[in-house]
Amino acid sequence: MSSNNLDTLYRQVIMDHYKNPRNKGVLEDDSLTINMNNPTCGDRIQLTLKLDGEKVVDAKFEGEGCSISMSSASMMTQAIKGKNIEEALKLSEVFSQIMQGKDYEDDIDLGDIEALQGVAKFPARIKCATLAWKAMEKGLKEE
Repeated sequence: MSSNNLDTLYRQVIMDHYKNPRNKGVLEDDSLTINMNNPTCGDRIQLTLKLDGEKVVDAKFEGEGCSISMSSASMMTQAIKGKNIEEALKLSEVFSQIMQGKDYEDDIDLGDIEALQGVAKFPARIKCATLAWKAMEKGLKEE
């Protein structure tokens, strides 16, 4: 597949998550709630996580922001559901490497997250893409 076709496909995946976000909403009960914002651009997120021991059983988000920020939150909540805390944090570490333009372990299935690789070429947008991930890290490390 040509680079141009791949870019088009990635843009479509990002816009699909932006227009049709997965896991949008708020979890009630014993959920862990993390609020973060990016004062540079105004993106904000409220992430709620439901844990059962060491496992992330559910994840939802609310917020406002650009297509990169909101689609990244959608992708992240999908990716961490059903993972244990260690796996979720490892995935966040890999995502951080991707945002820095670094190589990552090939055996990790990124799914739709792979569409965000191009963000690394735009340093001003990296904070947008990583906002939800930083919220998840903060919540899981404090828990």
